[in-house]
This record gives sequence, structure tokens and C-alpha cells, in this order.
Amino acid sequence: MTADWLTVHEGSAPLVIGLPHAGTDIPPEIEARMASPWLARKDADWWVDRLYDFAVDLGATLVRTSVSRSVIDVNRDPSGVSLYPGLTTTGLCPTETFDGEPLYLAGQEPDAAEIAWRRETWFDPYHAALRAQIDRLRRQGPVVLYDAHSIRSVVPRLFDGELPQFNIGDNDGATCAPELTQGVEAACAVSGSSLVVNGRFKGGWTTRHYGRPTDGVHAIQMELADRGYILDPAGPVSPDNWPSPYEPERAADMRGHLRRVLAACIAFAETAP
Repeated sequence: MTADWLTVHEGSAPLVIGLPHAGTDIPPEIEARMASPWLARKDADWWVDRLYDFAVDLGATLVRTSVSRSVIDVNRDPSGVSLYPGLTTTGLCPTETFDGEPLYLAGQEPDAAEIAWRRETWFDPYHAALRAQIDRLRRQGPVVLYDAHSIRSVVPRLFDGELPQFNIGDNDGATCAPELTQGVEAACAVSGSSLVVNGRFKGGWTTRHYGRPTDGVHAIQMELADRGYILDPAGPVSPDNWPSPYEPERAADMRGHLRRVLAACIAFAETAP
């Protein structure tokens, strides 16, 4: 199923992959109010949809929005409650970048009525599609929801130092069985790269909302430091060096590691009680 902004590829394996932040589309009437087209797209999860496109060969279901997270972030609590109290984060309809730059021209930020309209237009249909796919596969047995993300390795306003390569989140064990987290961690460890479980990124709203292990729905988030598959500038980024282009040769090893991760998710679901 494909809409003009929402793509759903249905697979038969017990694995649903959410791709909430790979989109860069911004309606012209919204972009005209923004400070910069580049800033408006700066914090996308660049090329994650291409990075995971092999997942269809594993039988995975993929749900992707092409709408920029700057328009509406479908991985935020729609009530506006922070997922990380006390830490810097962005909201449902962000007004600043990860680095704190204003996204909108002065006085052009969305008001409550516009935020509600954006939620109805994009947020709700995205999650209706996710729910439909989870429910479809759940009729056959346990299912894993894998929320796929990436971010620049160094974002001082969000976290200290360099982010580990693999950041696995299950909200401190609440959103999936421990055996799934252990399987994903083991698959990542084979790479020899740095990893952490429930570090700075414990799982966004999607993982926390859908993860109900006692009901057979196991949700886990993977936040990649994007140096693993594209050139990630060590210092500040600008339109001259960001986003880095997708290079299949550079991404090849990471795709191999992620294939092992997704295979572990499927194997877990197929054997879970």
C-alpha cells in the first residue's frame, strides 16, 4: 500500500519495521514559514530507508512516512509529555533543531489548532497503519516491532561525547521480553563496534506505546550513530557537508550487521511463547 506520503510494504515474517524519521517532505505552505529549508531537514534519519531496504527479502513489513519530522514527529507523545524528563528533546511539532536553531521565522510557529490538524493529517494515519500491521501479524503469533533510527554521532546539546554505534532501547525492559533485547545485543556485538542498551535513547513513543510483551507484541528501538554507514562530520555541520550522500560501499558492512539483527528479531518471534 502506498499513499502520497505513507508507504506500507506487507511481509509475512513476524517483524514490523517503523521508519518514522527518514522523510524530508514539507508542504510548501509550511516550508515558506520556516527559517531555512536546510535546517528544516537537517535532523532527518538520513538514508535509513535505503539502509534497511534489504529487510523485504527477510519477509519484514515496513511502514514509512515521507513527511519530515520537522512537520510532525510521529515518534513523540501526542499529548506533549516529554519522553526524557530533564533532558533536551524536541516535541511533536518541533520549533528548533537538535542544536537549538529556530526552525521557524519569528511568529510563524504552529499554534495549538495547527498542531491538532497536523496530528490528524499525518500522525494518526501513520499509527493506524502501524497498528493494522501489528494486528495482522499478531493473529499468527508473537510479533516484533522494530523502530529504526539514526542520528549524528556528535550532538552536544543532546548527549555528551560520541554516541555508541548501536543504541538499543526497550525502556528499561518494559517493552519487550529480555530474550529479544539479549538477541539484538548479541547480534550487534559481533560487529565489534560500541553498543549500549537503554543509554541516552531508551525508546521513543512508538516503542513505549506498542510494546506489550505480555500480549505478544515486543517493541524495540535501534538508534544508530550514522558514522556506521555514511561520512559523519566530526565538527559542526553545514549545507556544505550535510547530509552526506549515501554510499553503498560504505554502508555494506552495516547492512550485514543489521541483517543479523533483524534475523535475530524474527527468530525470537518465531520461538516466543
